[in-house]
Amino acid sequence: MAELMTGKVAAITGAASGIGLECARTLLAEGATVVLIDRAADRLEKLCDELGPQAKPLVVDLLDGAQVDTMAARIEEIAGPLDILHANAGTYIGGAAAEGNPDDWDRMLNLNINAAFRSVRAVLPGMIERKSGDVIFTSSVAGVVPVVWEPIYTASKFAVQAFLHTTRRQVSQHGIRMGAVLPGPVVTALLDDWPKAKMEEALANGSLMQPREVAEAVLFMLSRPRNVVIRDLVILPNSVDL
Repeated sequence: MAELMTGKVAAITGAASGIGLECARTLLAEGATVVLIDRAADRLEKLCDELGPQAKPLVVDLLDGAQVDTMAARIEEIAGPLDILHANAGTYIGGAAAEGNPDDWDRMLNLNINAAFRSVRAVLPGMIERKSGDVIFTSSVAGVVPVVWEPIYTASKFAVQAFLHTTRRQVSQHGIRMGAVLPGPVVTALLDDWPKAKMEEALANGSLMQPREVAEAVLFMLSRPRNVVIRDLVILPNSVDL
């Protein structure tokens, strides 16, 4: 442990499982205070008890705009001024557009796009005032390579990439870095709707990554010298041909 994040306050949305939880563990191990944000109150409390005193639970329903708008003040109250926001929360829907459920699409788009953008909007004024900060998105390789079997999810991640890189250019003058980690398939609950045969094949041939591998990529992004920004870090299983 090099304690690369000592003295930093980080907040991670969707932190109760998967990539978010592994990123929380990684940053805690490097000395950060980490606010774990999720709507699963009981699970957050249990996790933070396990992770130690530097892990702080914050219950937020990201689909409730009023709760998101007050998020920055609540983070500062329990942990101090925010240095790092990891906008990680999201969900996944695959399948043919002609056969999809538009109501399910709406919920996914609201979480992957609107809630993520609103979360960033909530924390940017404080970062601009302090002239420092990092914003990391969990995007996807689907944000740069259209994936034929997931048109709605791909569209949501293309939107994330567009917002990220336009906003990044607005706030860089204030000492704020913005970037995205863009994983290929990762073993998380987001893949629960994959066909069983597809999941078994991916596990057998090594075309799925573990959340820990994504967390290590996020740490690399955050630990670069302040004059360097990693705007996009694509991380893929070696057997994925993209």
